Amino acid sequence: MKRILHATDYSENAVPALKYAFNLSEKLNASLFVVHVFDYPTIFSKELKEPYENLEEKSYKTHHDMLVDFCTKHYEGDIDEVDLSFDAIEDKSIVNGIMKKANNLNADLIITGTKSEKVLKELLLGNTAKKLIEKAPCPVLTVPKVQNVKNLDTIVYASDFEKYDISAIYNLVSIAKPFNATIKIVHISLKEDDEEIRKMEWFTELLNEKIEYDNIDVEIIFSDNIFDALSSYLEDKNADMVAMLERNSKGIMNMLFHIDLVKKMETLGNVPLMSFNENRL
Repeated sequence: MKRILHATDYSENAVPALKYAFNLSEKLNASLFVVHVFDYPTIFSKELKEPYENLEEKSYKTHHDMLVDFCTKHYEGDIDEVDLSFDAIEDKSIVNGIMKKANNLNADLIITGTKSEKVLKELLLGNTAKKLIEKAPCPVLTVPKVQNVKNLDTIVYASDFEKYDISAIYNLVSIAKPFNATIKIVHISLKEDDEEIRKMEWFTELLNEKIEYDNIDVEIIFSDNIFDALSSYLEDKNADMVAMLERNSKGIMNMLFHIDLVKKMETLGNVPLMSFNENRL
């Protein structure tokens, strides 16, 4: 993982996600690209042309300077020593702006916050958060308001025991290794039968064949409420991050996404959510 993209609106509510992005990029020895997406007003009257000359250039400079100041203020150290780049992006859609930058960078990870007011408003509007995860060329990490990536001991991966999970877990290992974190793979099943046990055995064998990482546990939980079972499991394991695979037509992510992102993250507690897309693996 070499390039991390973080989008911010430089509000106070966005500070925790920024600090998370700083800490994670340093731990992974990755380049961090911090961006702000803005939109300037459309000018309809020719009479207003004079005051708005060079509007694009001035707007870019204003937002770029605010972005640099925001990052400098909230970095605990000498920001000149960080592998860090800034970019102010003009786009009417925050998500489109993030997507363009991610594609241009060939980003390995996108980090967003759930308590950043302006970004959050659009991410939730029309289920756009799901669209970002569906379209992003890389995993999307959503960070709650209170977080500290310096203590990343336990990562929970909610699995359906399918082959696409292997690719997602392979990518997840690149984050877990620098922290020597344990990855706990859990499958929550609505029915208790031998077929589910055999599926877990098949998946575990495939996992051991494809991935070399010792700190991985696999288990299955039987429950008639997947969301409540996952919430209890995260609390019981004191999870520092939860990861899931977004599928086109089935899977845990589809079951959970009818609940909006804010309510879901509040229910799960202060646990960052890493979302993979099976079409991008």
